[in-house]
Amino acid sequence: MKITRSIRVSRKQLAAHKLRTALALLGIVIGVSAVIIMVAIGNGAQEQVLSKIEAMGTNLLIINAAQVQKTAGRQQIRGTVTTLTLEDVEAVGRECSAVNAAAPLQSKKMQVKHGNLSTNTTVVGTTAAFQKVRNFHVATGAFFTDEENLASRRAAVLGHTVVKNLFDGSNPVGEAIRVGKVTFEVIGVMESKGVDLNGADQDDQVFIPIRTALRRVFNLPYINTINIQASSTETMGRAVAQSTEILRDRHRLNKQQKPDDFTIQNQADLLEAQRETTDTFTMLIGSIAGISLLVGGIGILAIMLIAIRERTNEIGLRMAVGASRKDIMTQFVLEASILGIGGGLVGILLGILGAFFVRVATSWAVSISPDSVGLAFGFSLLVGLFFGVYPARRASLLDPITALRSE
Repeated sequence: MKITRSIRVSRKQLAAHKLRTALALLGIVIGVSAVIIMVAIGNGAQEQVLSKIEAMGTNLLIINAAQVQKTAGRQQIRGTVTTLTLEDVEAVGRECSAVNAAAPLQSKKMQVKHGNLSTNTTVVGTTAAFQKVRNFHVATGAFFTDEENLASRRAAVLGHTVVKNLFDGSNPVGEAIRVGKVTFEVIGVMESKGVDLNGADQDDQVFIPIRTALRRVFNLPYINTINIQASSTETMGRAVAQSTEILRDRHRLNKQQKPDDFTIQNQADLLEAQRETTDTFTMLIGSIAGISLLVGGIGILAIMLIAIRERTNEIGLRMAVGASRKDIMTQFVLEASILGIGGGLVGILLGILGAFFVRVATSWAVSISPDSVGLAFGFSLLVGLFFGVYPARRASLLDPITALRSE
């Protein structure tokens, strides 16, 4: 009953000084809304980055040709090599029990023409397994098959950007294009993939059979990259170990104790590293926004100290008619808590609206987390209590006689 009466008294006191109460609330409101908006932006950026990594392919391992040496216990890449071959791809796919599929990759920036139009794009030589390994799919037409690759067919599958540049968005299937000096028939168009983590347009690519690419376009006997899909997330470590053993044996590195002439990038490690980075970023911007909550708490402290000074006579009177020091302290702690709760609720509303406004105005990825909302509200309540305890204790320690004599 005493708590209910104290809350009613606190509400009347705060309502009696509307401007002062509004200013005290403003700091908390700004702090809570800033925390929600900043964390929402950080979470949105994290989800966007992780989705792009996952879109690269499920359980993906990427083997690149590179000379690796250990210096002071750390691996360092010394330079690219030319030892990866199509036979390596077949051996990894055939002999690794932890591997579902393997696809070679060799690419080069080249000029591609259709009629009087031309564009500089990335020409990618690969196999049919590329679709499965890298999560790329055909939207129109078809992707070339393994049989067409073995026959070195001059078939091409275009990305959306290439279609836009060469065909003005019209259906190019069945049309002819020139890659360098070689004519290819367009047999399909890929689904749009957007930009990757490096900002490169994944739709600005032309896919051709790897054997055709090496013999007729690039004039190379080797490849730079092997994309591997592990059978599951749990077997990615085993897939790395098996691939390493097979490639070292094929490249005769085991007997001579030479360093690896390839590097293996584990998508799971990349995901974890990116998650840690974005978590740190989100925590940083959330902490910066949280500083404004502390500023709001200082505002509550100042308002409460002013209130005590103005109400010294009232405090003395209440204590003279029987109010205990605990009652006085409870009264002022409740007033500070009401400021914290009120500011927190208004801040949550403005924070959610602000996050939606940021998404609409900037097209940024924004994700409002219930945890961040709860944390911001809890912190606002804690700030109200923390900065209300000192003024409340100071009020409760006033001498009743001295308080009654004050003007």
